[in-house]
Amino acid sequence: MKIHLRRKKLKGRESLSIEYYNGTITDEHGKQKHDRKFEHLDMYLTLDPKTQKEKKENKETLETAEQIFAIRKAEYYQGKFNLKSSHKSNRSFLNYYNQLKEERYDSKSNYDNWDAAEKHISRYCNQSLTFENVDEEFVKGFRKYLDKNALTKSGTPLSQNSKYSYFNKFKAVIKSAYEEGYIETNILKRIKSFAMAESTREYLTYNELQNLTNAECKYPILKNAFIFSCLTGIRWSDIDKMVWSEVRDEDDTFRIIFKQKKTDGLEYLYISDQARNLLGHRRNASDKVFKGLKYGAHFNAEILRWCMRAGITKHITFHSARHTNAVLLLENGADIYTVSKRLGHKELRTTEIYAKIIDSKMKEAASLIPNLQL
Repeated sequence: MKIHLRRKKLKGRESLSIEYYNGTITDEHGKQKHDRKFEHLDMYLTLDPKTQKEKKENKETLETAEQIFAIRKAEYYQGKFNLKSSHKSNRSFLNYYNQLKEERYDSKSNYDNWDAAEKHISRYCNQSLTFENVDEEFVKGFRKYLDKNALTKSGTPLSQNSKYSYFNKFKAVIKSAYEEGYIETNILKRIKSFAMAESTREYLTYNELQNLTNAECKYPILKNAFIFSCLTGIRWSDIDKMVWSEVRDEDDTFRIIFKQKKTDGLEYLYISDQARNLLGHRRNASDKVFKGLKYGAHFNAEILRWCMRAGITKHITFHSARHTNAVLLLENGADIYTVSKRLGHKELRTTEIYAKIIDSKMKEAASLIPNLQL
């Protein structure tokens, strides 16, 4: 075994931990992976310290961490090292959860989900709770809390997908704690998770989109951005931040080359002539393409009023434009793999939900039974 003192960059600081490395192991699928465990020290260094106070605190923290590191090495070499030692069971559960959440800061959507789950975990368990008291009943209790007692900000019960998401974050912490030696047994084995509910994906048909295009919208920039999303499938977050350097006019084709805000993945997306025309004349590379576009209740309400002017009674949001793009592509012959790639989905099963919407065989089956003489 090799023991190292490790640093990990977080937002404005570095966390300190001790790594116990046992080389590589072969899993049940025949793949090799590193066998390592970490002991998080609850110690942090300020990145690029400016003041004397910050420099002094960094020095003292690092010295303390190195002393603990030396003790751990000594325990191991003396044959007394035990990863599941009592000092780990005294670790605060909420403190450990917060640390794992902070490690996800670079992925905003993931971080926000962890932050939302933490609010419910904090309401459920005592602030002083340690891993010594984390057992199967504790986990079952949190599941019951989410299912029966947890409420949203507006005082309504959690949706099925919120229960699914929050409990998964909770389970991820339990699993990590077991792997790192804070818990001696895998208490998740007999715990049933929540099922993920299928949410309704509201979308526009081709005729509805045509009617919407002909209808008046109070804000032309909103109208252009919404229709652009219908034609390309690009999310609001990526349209909102889009700058002209991401728009490529290449010979007789047009592309948007951008990094998805949600997944951080780099996308190379071809767009149609009509979609490119919605962007207007090119401006400076750093200028926003949809200058003046704003997110908020005012613009959301205008989308609904715009739909009403077009005779559309569906509850349409800006995100419905992305759903509309997926449905229209599939209805007009695009294969599901291509649609998945265009939408930037990491898993094909996410795109398969749209295939359900346009299942032509199901549509045909609805009229197979001859009419009754009513």
